[in-house]
Amino acid sequence: MPDGHAQVRAGSSTKLDTSLPHEARVYDYWLGGKDNYPADRALGDTVAMHIPGIRDMARANRAFLGRAVRHLACEAGIDQFLDIGPGLPTAGNTHEVAQHTDPAARVVYVDNDPLVLAHARALMASTPQGRIAFLDADLRDPSAILDAPALADTFDQDRPIAILLVAVMMFFRDSDDPYGVVGRLLDAAPSGSYLVLTHFTGDFDPRPMARAAAAAQQAGIAFQPRSHAETESFFAGTELVEPGIVPVDAWRPDTDVAPAATRSAWYLAGVGRKP
Repeated sequence: MPDGHAQVRAGSSTKLDTSLPHEARVYDYWLGGKDNYPADRALGDTVAMHIPGIRDMARANRAFLGRAVRHLACEAGIDQFLDIGPGLPTAGNTHEVAQHTDPAARVVYVDNDPLVLAHARALMASTPQGRIAFLDADLRDPSAILDAPALADTFDQDRPIAILLVAVMMFFRDSDDPYGVVGRLLDAAPSGSYLVLTHFTGDFDPRPMARAAAAAQQAGIAFQPRSHAETESFFAGTELVEPGIVPVDAWRPDTDVAPAATRSAWYLAGVGRKP
């Protein structure tokens, strides 16, 4: 399940309905957070019955985000990050990781869940040298992001950016044109920009993943795991950074990870550079 969410809708912030589970709050529950409600916890527990290691998987996905941002800030010289579907604030938010390396780094967070945006505005603070902004926009309408004044006011749009879609695109059905959405974002980004993406997969154990996906869909959350090949297709037109599309724990780990252990987190991860 998500680090953020993609159940975004057209228009300004949707009303908060705590009677229905929400991806970002379910993820918060798995991470041990407090910003969740009974419906979120019920779905979180149901998914955990099918995938007992889901809490560890959520932490592994979160850890990948930190490593990817550090790599881009330290080694690729990226200082502008567009984080779409960031989820509820927790330790190691994108701006904290980026500004630890470069205090002047700039981050735009994009979401349209009212709880996520309210917490982000209240709890996330930039360094004096850098800047962060919060954009209420619909990912299914990329122009709402790309044409937003907050983006132009925060970024130098002639310089490369990193587009972060961490555990977001699995909430797009094929009929939602997920590859077209990502393609439009990349098309608008300058040369030298990066795409950072993770995606749930059923490749490692299809049956429990299918049961978890069915539980999410029954609760009203569109959820579509994708294969390695389908995940790699999001990076069309980019040059994959080594080691390519791999399980999240295997993407440039901070310590040695046994090959078997990398399959214990059912997220695939990759970073691609736009030539």
